Parts: sequence; structure tokens; C-alpha cells
Amino acid sequence: MKAKIHIKTLLIIGAVVVYGCTSEQPLPPEVDETPGSFEALNEGEAFGLLRLMDLEEFPSRRDIVIYETLPNELLLVAGMISSVPQTPLSHLNLRAIQNGVPNSYVENAAVNEIIEPLIGKYVYYKVTSFGFEMREATLEEVNAYFDDLRPDSAQTPERDLSVTSIRSLDDIQFEDSRSVGVKAANIAAMRKFGFPDYTIPAGFAVPFYFYDEFMKFNNFYEEIDKLFLVPGFSDDVNVQAEELRDFRSLIKNGNMPEWMLNDLAAVHNMFPAGTSVRTRSSTNNEDLPNFSGAGLYDSYTHHPDEGHISKSIKQVYASMWNLRAFLEREFQLVDHKAAAMGVLMHPNFSDEKVNGVAVTEDIFYGTYFNYYVNSQLGEDLVTNPEAQSIPEEILLNKTGTGYTVMRHSNLVEDEQVLMTDEQLNELRDYLTTIHQEFLLLYGIQEGERFAMEIEFKITREDELAIKQARPWIYVE
Repeated sequence: MKAKIHIKTLLIIGAVVVYGCTSEQPLPPEVDETPGSFEALNEGEAFGLLRLMDLEEFPSRRDIVIYETLPNELLLVAGMISSVPQTPLSHLNLRAIQNGVPNSYVENAAVNEIIEPLIGKYVYYKVTSFGFEMREATLEEVNAYFDDLRPDSAQTPERDLSVTSIRSLDDIQFEDSRSVGVKAANIAAMRKFGFPDYTIPAGFAVPFYFYDEFMKFNNFYEEIDKLFLVPGFSDDVNVQAEELRDFRSLIKNGNMPEWMLNDLAAVHNMFPAGTSVRTRSSTNNEDLPNFSGAGLYDSYTHHPDEGHISKSIKQVYASMWNLRAFLEREFQLVDHKAAAMGVLMHPNFSDEKVNGVAVTEDIFYGTYFNYYVNSQLGEDLVTNPEAQSIPEEILLNKTGTGYTVMRHSNLVEDEQVLMTDEQLNELRDYLTTIHQEFLLLYGIQEGERFAMEIEFKITREDELAIKQARPWIYVE
């Protein structure tokens, strides 16, 4: 059964705002402009230990957690509840969707009459579009649930180490994801879709080969083996956090062979003088058709006064060993030493007017003729939102020029729409092209469900730029 995702409020009071609607498609139910007492971010069911969390605490994979505001760095857990409304297309909720983790907003969750008596106990937790269920559960039910979750066998992600040079995105093909990662390969693919030059960033891809050579040069693969010999590392998240923090520090301070420093410097010098360069993770275990890995790894901006770009490259390499990424791979039985980090390099976007995420299907309300769009003002990222941030929510007609505002951003006044009609029309056209082109590239057969998720910005020059594209994860 497909896990559907809904953000319908229980209290239906307000009215949707429809702009230029030219099709006769049915509209979704009306949605209150202000959050109600419950929202289902991801439907599903789970068993686990119900815990009321502080931001400083580490949850375990077997915990169903209650937070005032969910932290963007949240580790893999069994279920999630927040007392503050969430952003539907945040990286955190995308990981919940990927992993089948039930996730909801419940007003005053910690003192809710159903939830409060069960805090500290094993529970069964179910989220639907109409509400949530919770009851006390037995340890036997919890153990049986988790026994069924993990893969049956170890997984070894593919990594092609035969590509030994940094290449321009314009020289990279879709199939080159095996050597540079899907993030870089998909950006390279979109540069061939005929969009205006400013739409898809120009740049370079550092292949997995560089990461592998760097790790071998510093004997870091041997250090990984040593981690698993540390008492408590296998099962104590606090020990894991401490040891991985030290390992990341080793990586950031590691040495690069002279040839690698020279190659990186040569590519860095190809950017215009004074350019801040964005260095972004592009691994072999994210952005895949069955595993998004959204938000597991980190990206960094290298400013002109920071010296050799190897500093930021090593920071990206170190993020391979974030606690959240490590625990995700561990649970999925992914071979840590086969995981590889490529780096996507392009000019940094700054001072954007709008940022957003869009999916080439209405994955929340289930209407057939719409794209689903979350947008937010300025640099308050939809993917990693600030606390209390509620994004604009739009259903963008796939045909015609109409759109439906389901909810306005709470950062603007007078129910303003963040993008102009022209920008929304441009976004519609790009989403259509991206969907159709990747449908062919991924070899999707007739009848298979498929959608692409993109991250976009309206730049300070009022131009629509697309910074990422990945397949949407459908959980059966």
C-alpha cells in the first residue's frame, strides 16, 4: 500500500485562493490559512518508545519522538510528532517519507490527553489524513516491528573509480552518476534541456576517485575499522557521536597529495575572480530512485578569502561521517567503506528573493492536473526551515496558466504570493520539461509511478534558478 502524504487540517475554516484557473479539474478540500490542531505530514504506522525530547538529546532508531520544533539534524527515528507546524517538503520530512516514518503536527502534543499518559512507554502510533492513533504496546510488538524493517542483506553502493579527473558539467552525461554521484549528474543533464543559461548552474564535478585517494593517502579506511573496535561504538549513540566527531576532525585536517591540490586549484581558478564557490555533496548513496538521502550530508560555500579550496572540499568529505548519515547507512546495512563522496562545484547563490521545492505531481492532495510547490521568502530554506516557519503552498496547474494557493507564507503580509505570474508560468514549463526528460533518462515504463522533486530559487536578479533534481520516493 502506498504511503500517502497529506497536510489537511482537521478544522476547515478558511478558503483556498484560486488564481487564473483555466481547467475544470476538481479542487482539493478547503484548507485553513492558519494551522489547525493537527496535520499529517506523512501517513504511516510504527512501534517504539515514546519520548519527550530536548534538542540536546540523541534519540534512537526505536524512539517515537515528541519535539516542540523538530530539529533539522534529527537522527533516524521510528516516529515523529511536533507541537509546531512543519514544512511539508523539508529534508526532514522527505527522509520520513523515504523511511516510512509516521510524522505529524499535534498542537500542545506534550499535554495532549492521549499522548501525555503514554510518554516513556512503548506505543503503537498511526498517522492518517484524519488524525492519529496511539496506544500502549508490548516489547514483543516493538521487537517484531523492527525485525521486519531492516534489509535482509548488506548493500554495497556502486562507485566507479575509473574517472580520475575533474570535469565540467557540460562534459558529463546522465550515466556518469556512477563516478560523480546523482546530484552532479542530474544537474549536468538539466544543462542540456534547453533552459536559459542562468537557470542551471555551470560548474564542475569532482569524482569519487578523489575521495577514495584522499582516504587512502591518510589511511582513513583503517581509521574506520578502528571505530568499530571502540567499546560501545556499535550500540551507544553517544559514543558514536563523540567518535565520529573526532573522525570528522581528522578528515578536515587531513593532507591531500600534491597532484590533488594542483587539480583542485586549477579548477578553482577557472571561476571568475571574486566568486564564492558552493561545494556540494554528491554521493553514491543519495538522490537514488529508491533512496533520497535528503539532508544527510553537508555543503559549504568557499569564499574568496578562505585560501585553497581544499578546505571546503575536506569539509564536504567529512560530512560523509555525520552521525545522521552514519546511522542511516548502518540501519540500511550499507557498506560504509563503499560509500563515496563526489563534490559538485558551482557559483554560490546568495541573497535570493524566494527559495522553494516543487514536485511534478500533487503528492499531498492527490489532484491529477497539478504540480505541488512549497516556497518561502528569502533565504529561510524550505528544505531546512527556521522554527515557526510556514511556507507558501501552491498547486500549480500542469496546463494553462492557473494556480491555487492552498496556504500563504507566514513571512508576508496581506496574503501576498511570493512569485509573479510570469515566474510561476516559467516554473510550470520547466517542471514539465524536467519530468518528461527524466522520465526517458530513468527508463520509466508505462504504468509506473514517477515524479521529480526539484529545489529552486528566485535570485536577487529576479531569475528562476534550479539547483537540484531527484526522483520522488514512492513508498509502497
